[in-house]
Amino acid sequence: MRSWIPLAAVLGFLSVAFGAFAAHGLSDPKAQEWIRTGAEYGFVHVLATLACVPLVQAGAARARFAPPLFLAGVVIFSGTLAAMALGGPRWLGAITPIGGTLFLAGWGVLAWAARQLKL
Repeated sequence: MRSWIPLAAVLGFLSVAFGAFAAHGLSDPKAQEWIRTGAEYGFVHVLATLACVPLVQAGAARARFAPPLFLAGVVIFSGTLAAMALGGPRWLGAITPIGGTLFLAGWGVLAWAARQLKL
């Protein structure tokens, strides 16, 4: 889990930076929307990654499998949206759903992990 926390922090930083850039540095509404969506989803999944730490410590050891899915999802989902917003090729939009699928897999793993908790 320790190795995922610094990456989550970097991606959290980038989510805030890209969100601010969308609000103040872009004039194209579509590009703003892509950046804003990527920043929002990225930040939510950074927080989900950080939330996995106490879950693992509480006995849901399987929760350690969710952070790599969440963070890979951020890189792919948010990264492709940002790339398109900054002028990258539109075919990157075909890759974006892979990131969304990784988000879904991470949440599924988290649900599976929660079954280990003894509340």
